[in-house]
Amino acid sequence: MSITRVLLGLGSNSRREQNLTAGLDALELLLGQMRCSPVFESLAVGYKGDNFYNLVVSGTTELSLTALDRKLKFIEADNGRYAPDRKGLPLDIDVLMYDDLVGSFHGLELPRPETLKNAFVLWPLALLAPDVVHPGTGRRFAELWHESTIEQQLWPVPFQWKGVQLTPAALLASASSSRT
Repeated sequence: MSITRVLLGLGSNSRREQNLTAGLDALELLLGQMRCSPVFESLAVGYKGDNFYNLVVSGTTELSLTALDRKLKFIEADNGRYAPDRKGLPLDIDVLMYDDLVGSFHGLELPRPETLKNAFVLWPLALLAPDVVHPGTGRRFAELWHESTIEQQLWPVPFQWKGVQLTPAALLASASSSRT
């Protein structure tokens, strides 16, 4: 079976640290060569509720797109995504890119349209995978972010996973000085 590069978006607005940590732990078992972007906090977009924490992960998989999506749904379910009495959105994991696929695949639109519409997806992508080319536009994520005119409130937040600070101190400091 071939190995495929994937980019996934994660978000949570309910027990954010706990749910994102659980999601990352599960993805670590599922993906090879996993890397994480810094974590950002944003106002809820298209969803009423508390602020979200969001990040992007890159990795590799031998799973087909359908099998990967199914596994992601199980991870979401294990973290309360589909519970009838849930509060907020415990864990959301979206396939942003699956190699260079473009189009609709079993209900999944790739690359995910939100990639270019939401700062909480595009900024982490630009930091994690600046030279990766968005297959729909033919442009690198760093360029797309630099030229973006998306107006959303978004700021980096400290977040540790497995004892590693995902959001660099320099990014936190620059955001803090620009907000004051």
